[in-house]
Amino acid sequence: METSSPHDLALPVDDDARLLDTQRAFDSVAADYDGPRGNNELIQRMRLTLWETVQRLFPAGSQLMDLGCGTGLDAAEFARRGFRVLATDWSPRMVERTRERAAAGGLESMLDARHLGVQELAKLDASFDGAFDGMYSNFGPLNCALDLPAVAAQCARLVRPGGMLVFSVIGRICPWEVVHYVRRGRFRRAMVRAARGATPVGMNRHTIWTRYYLPREFYRAFADGFALESYRALSLFMPPPYLVERYRRRPDGYERLGRLDDRFGALPLLRDMGDHFLIVLRRR
Repeated sequence: METSSPHDLALPVDDDARLLDTQRAFDSVAADYDGPRGNNELIQRMRLTLWETVQRLFPAGSQLMDLGCGTGLDAAEFARRGFRVLATDWSPRMVERTRERAAAGGLESMLDARHLGVQELAKLDASFDGAFDGMYSNFGPLNCALDLPAVAAQCARLVRPGGMLVFSVIGRICPWEVVHYVRRGRFRRAMVRAARGATPVGMNRHTIWTRYYLPREFYRAFADGFALESYRALSLFMPPPYLVERYRRRPDGYERLGRLDDRFGALPLLRDMGDHFLIVLRRR
């Protein structure tokens, strides 16, 4: 989930209103979200890290669930690699894009796309209990979950014992972001990720309600049903995706920073920072 800067808004009166705000925001960008807005060079680099992690953890033929599939770039890639994927999203227009992608690629037998938000996993009936070898989620859909422990409980129901979760989550500490906004005198914007609770973030003149996490803070919601396997920073030395114009001016220099991400992003302390973090959990 890539967004623009947060803005001041009066809080909606209830969670349903927040969820509808978020749905409308993603509906509004679905037509071009697999273009530069949602898949620029810096996003692609992080996307490849999740792809490589999933490929390493699961054998071909595994049954996977995509939480917050967007336009289906990840789901289609994994279907092409021989995984069976149930792709879900809270935005009906994103789901339409995923279905179109599956049809265009002849992937319907491997990719089933459904309009289902992360807060709606309980709608999957008992026939889905333990049906998945794993789940993945890319670029922060779980940051939009208003009740993360409830989502974690459903993940534990749906994933078989020994199955894995691979989640890319928007982090709380992004050094690039702090420096970028402090240098411009936008001190409040620089500290927005320190906010507790759901924070309004603007995208395409709509609002996404977002929560930011440290890796261990995120993991606490899953601790009853899952063991923490690993986590690493994404875009720590590399700038966050909304600064892609910097990258385009000096791609070779920034690729060297990307190699620092690859080499040092899993080290203690460093792995707690970055635009996102990639966390891997195992079902107990």
